[in-house]
Amino acid sequence: MKFGKAVVKSRIVILVVAVALMIPSLFGMIFTRVNYDMLNYLPESLDTVKGQNYLMDDFGKGAFSFIIVENMDAKDIVKLENKIKKVDHVDTVLWYADIADLSVPIDVLPDKVRDAFNAGDSTLMAVFFDTSTSADETMEAISRIREISGEQCFVSGMSAMVTDMKELCEREETIYVAIAVVLAVVAMMLFMDNFIIPFVFLLSIGMSILLNMGSNYFFGEISYITKALSAVLQLAVTMDYSIFLWHSYEEQKQNHPDHKDAMANAIKETVLSVTGSSITTVAGFIALCFMSFTLGRDLGIVMAKGVVLGVLGCVTVLPALILLLDKPLEKTMHKALIPPPKKLAKGIVKIFPVFLVLFLILTGPALYGYSRTNGEVYYNFSRSLPKDMANVIANTKLEEEFGIGTTHMVLIDSKLDNTDVHNMTKELEKVKGVKYVLGIESLVGSMIPEEMLPESITDVLKSDKWELMLVNSDYKPATDEVAAQIKGLNEVIKKYDKNGMLIGEASCVNDMIDITNVDFRVVNIISILAIFLIIAIVEKSISLPFILVAVIEFAIFINLGIPHYLGESLPFIAPICISTIQLGATVDYAILMTTRYKKERSLGNEKRESIITALKVSIPSIIVSAMGLFAATIGVAIYSDVDMIGSLCLLMARGAIISMFCVILVLPAMFMLFDRVIGATTIGFRNKEKNLKGGNNQ
Repeated sequence: MKFGKAVVKSRIVILVVAVALMIPSLFGMIFTRVNYDMLNYLPESLDTVKGQNYLMDDFGKGAFSFIIVENMDAKDIVKLENKIKKVDHVDTVLWYADIADLSVPIDVLPDKVRDAFNAGDSTLMAVFFDTSTSADETMEAISRIREISGEQCFVSGMSAMVTDMKELCEREETIYVAIAVVLAVVAMMLFMDNFIIPFVFLLSIGMSILLNMGSNYFFGEISYITKALSAVLQLAVTMDYSIFLWHSYEEQKQNHPDHKDAMANAIKETVLSVTGSSITTVAGFIALCFMSFTLGRDLGIVMAKGVVLGVLGCVTVLPALILLLDKPLEKTMHKALIPPPKKLAKGIVKIFPVFLVLFLILTGPALYGYSRTNGEVYYNFSRSLPKDMANVIANTKLEEEFGIGTTHMVLIDSKLDNTDVHNMTKELEKVKGVKYVLGIESLVGSMIPEEMLPESITDVLKSDKWELMLVNSDYKPATDEVAAQIKGLNEVIKKYDKNGMLIGEASCVNDMIDITNVDFRVVNIISILAIFLIIAIVEKSISLPFILVAVIEFAIFINLGIPHYLGESLPFIAPICISTIQLGATVDYAILMTTRYKKERSLGNEKRESIITALKVSIPSIIVSAMGLFAATIGVAIYSDVDMIGSLCLLMARGAIISMFCVILVLPAMFMLFDRVIGATTIGFRNKEKNLKGGNNQ
């Protein structure tokens, strides 16, 4: 109560401080770097990551791209090559002419070398950069190369994809927030009892979102998924707290004529109620931090911080705004569109066995679909982008015209015996799906001395410590075929050089598949255990955590099982994040109903009456909360051209509705069935004598 009175007394100071904080927050948001490369979140301990670092440190080469040049004669290609070499951070450009210009007859060059750079009217150039794949300098260089090259040239590779992803996301992010805000306002105007309170909510939540985004500056950078989703998610998840404060304030006004006293009491009630529910949401996001694939930590920390800031804003900034706008709010009240759900509550409780049967019948198919969906995710980043994007077009041409699905890089000891290098090259070329191997051995062949190669070539492929080979593959990244190929290539490499490494996009993605499969199980277990313990402490019960988690997990099984039955494939990050986010964000619905059910039973009311009352009181709040989350995410899901973002938002939107129905229909049935068990395992529920008496009243 003291805190509530302090907030009411200091409301003007709170608003002034909040507005003042928006200025540094805005600058912090603008200057927070955004990372668009998913492979950057792999653990540093992996050989693939170490190899990338060695490539950068020892060769001074980080990013690598193929450029496809169409319908251009050799003289113009030479001019283009010279222009590309002058682009900042382009380290090396390598193509057929760099070898054929030597005073060596073309017919003595290996066919695979000649064919590697030419296919019909198309010519291939390999470009190495002196900066990493997703560095800002690399992306600027890619953009500059595209400007120089014109429409006859197509730039492939991870750096080109990251560049396209950045441009697309920067174009769409503002629209994501606008769509979420508009639809959230529409939902609240439909389901709330005041015309302007939705705008007050959005102003308060908007301040918390800006503060959250601005404080990300201290992390150095955040992922593009975090940037794209955090504002939408924070709006959707923390809207509940604002709704609760408003309802509590309206209720307190009936008992306290003075609006300031009513608000002080409303803040007290809100702090008590919101703290419990927000902790479960924070726990869900914190669980993501236990992923080895550190994108989870990136999203988890930012969203957990956003929820905490949302709660603080709800009990400080929002009350100050409501009191400031109290008179306009009084004049814009209207009758809520959701009718009193007393008949609905009675009807649900009356036929509760039906919902128990449905729960039992649907659990099997839902669990089966859920388990199958986890195995049907995709890891190919290009697949999440529109087909008409420059990078996707370039990759398609690379595959169709040159037969290259992906390019591996091999790092071996530069002092390895030439005979071993020769034999290794031959064995690598025999691995299924390998198109050819380009290295010193390949370029030299059997008739050309290594000394005849210019330094511009040997510098690309050899350093004091390492020798580099390029292995072009028929297979695309993130396929079973390339996984088997990677295994075969590694066996050959380790046979000749135990410290040799296979690196590149396909190898990194292969590692990511192994890591995220483990992460999914770890995050699921941690989130369930954490939320289980929180519910047990908050509700002072052993049985209620089992019931509440079971109901929400049932909703998650349905949500993540649907893609399997629809024949859809999700981006790999979706099941990991959604299982945790949906549990953390929507278990609040169950906690809200459970708290009221417990209260009614503790007052001595019998089982059926208590459950009906809990349903009647909770249904409006649950519907408004679920529709708020649905509205804030469904528009982004429909609009987004980035499947990684669109799929996450669609799952969140659908998950909110499924959880809403499960809590309203299945949870009361669970209470009816397990009332006696709950009474015996919950502190302060009812004394034993009353529980037994009430438990027999149906």
